[in-house]
Amino acid sequence: MRRKTIVLALGLAVLLMMSALMIGCGEKPATDTDKKGAQTIKITDLSGREVEIKAPAKKIVAIGPGALRLVCYVNGADKVIGVEELEKKSPTGRPYFMANSQLKDLPTIGPGGPDSTPDAEKLVTIKPDVIFSCLFTDKAKADDLQAKTGIPVVVLDYGQLSTFSKEIYDSLNLIGKVTGEEKRAKEVVDFLDKCQKDMNDRTKGISENEKPKVYVGGVSSKGAHGIESTYGKYPPLTAVNAKNVADEAGKAGSISIDREKLISWNPDILFIDAGGFQLVKDDYKKDPKFYQSLSAVKKGEVYCLIPYNWYWTNIETALADAYYAGKVIYPDEFKDIDPVKKADEIYKFMIGKPLYEEMAKEYVGFKKITLE
Repeated sequence: MRRKTIVLALGLAVLLMMSALMIGCGEKPATDTDKKGAQTIKITDLSGREVEIKAPAKKIVAIGPGALRLVCYVNGADKVIGVEELEKKSPTGRPYFMANSQLKDLPTIGPGGPDSTPDAEKLVTIKPDVIFSCLFTDKAKADDLQAKTGIPVVVLDYGQLSTFSKEIYDSLNLIGKVTGEEKRAKEVVDFLDKCQKDMNDRTKGISENEKPKVYVGGVSSKGAHGIESTYGKYPPLTAVNAKNVADEAGKAGSISIDREKLISWNPDILFIDAGGFQLVKDDYKKDPKFYQSLSAVKKGEVYCLIPYNWYWTNIETALADAYYAGKVIYPDEFKDIDPVKKADEIYKFMIGKPLYEEMAKEYVGFKKITLE
């Protein structure tokens, strides 16, 4: 009887062990991680919306001015499965697209542009894991697109001056978190911070009295413009603590001034945005006396900058412009900088390829210029 009891007990133990093993090998209780390793996470986007996403997202799209650029900075180009028509039409001047030519062969997901309406049907057709967007200015529109498509929409932002802003850093880190590229996002933010600190450290000790007066004309803003088009708190000049005469207007961003104001400012150094260079040259032919009255023109202190605003801000080009401007304005403080090599260093880090020569073919490049 005792032996039978022992056998029964052992048999029961074996059955319990087998049951435990079967449970362990069977379907697990629902968790935040699926079979492919994707985990449901909650993030707060740049509009303040809380969004649930399966991360890391492997298939993504980016809509609106600048969204695709930020994705490319964070090693996201190979994850993109659809592109706006505007992005495909004119890739020149946008290094992120020039460096990733495969993007032009992807399905079109809508027209693109700051005032466009996303094509919900096309977005649903290609089934991305997430939609990154720089298109929406209010939460309701983002919520509406998310409801129509059933796809998480994550709003990004460039901030007011859209070059070295906290919003850009937050957007890059958010993309990294959603796509599993947090390390790369941190590297990009650190690189931008390092460049900004380097330029500031070189110039912060220069007194205002020692600084030459500087003006940048022909600044592109929704198209090419002439000499009267300038920019308050122009990021490449602000980065090197330059004395930008346009800052006297007390406004940050695009400004259109009277020609007489430029004469009164009479800058020592004149930069021309290459996007408006031809318009400035044409204007010079019509009114050479105006230009010849400017000290910068008389002394041959006229230089070209590569336009960096094309479907929002090409941050890497703005950085390259800043280093070149620093070299022109403060040759001693930037004596170790070769602007062309520095530009390619920046392009290679930010978008994977040294593109200065290609940009210079289209936009003059970093050189002293004449207006005649």
